[in-house]
Amino acid sequence: MAIELVREHFKKYGLEHLIMEYDASSATVELAAGALGVESERIAKTLSFRNDKGCILVVTAGDTKIDNVKFRNYFGKKAKMLTPDEVLEKVGHAVGGVCPFGIPENIPVYLDESLKRFKTVYPACGSSNSAIKLTCEELFTYSNSQDWVDVCKGWQKDQDVEDEDLMNIRIHS
Repeated sequence: MAIELVREHFKKYGLEHLIMEYDASSATVELAAGALGVESERIAKTLSFRNDKGCILVVTAGDTKIDNVKFRNYFGKKAKMLTPDEVLEKVGHAVGGVCPFGIPENIPVYLDESLKRFKTVYPACGSSNSAIKLTCEELFTYSNSQDWVDVCKGWQKDQDVEDEDLMNIRIHS
């Protein structure tokens, strides 16, 4: 079971006891936030994308969406998510419990800047009813992240307004 892989991962750091399991499902951001009693934006969702070597994982705040232009500019290709079957095959975790822990070593992990606005976040732990509370620094370390990236939209309220204003100016000009 994938949660056991995650337990083994955290055992290396003496942190396996911090994994929370609960009766309620946490398979979506909203369900996870409800089960944990936290704001949905503090759920660290892990998204799986195709790349030339298989896949990459991008961990983002729960209230974000991938910005295709930013993604293409950073990674050099279009953001194409894996199918649920591909996620299980390549990452080892089923959709609803995907996380950057207990995964094959050849899968690069990136953390989105949207997470940095929180002192702590809650990524899943390999099952649809588990999570762990981590600081952003801990998430970066324990996920063996490659880098912080800026590939999301929807979380910078001021920026969204500016983008909408620019779009309206272009449309009405």
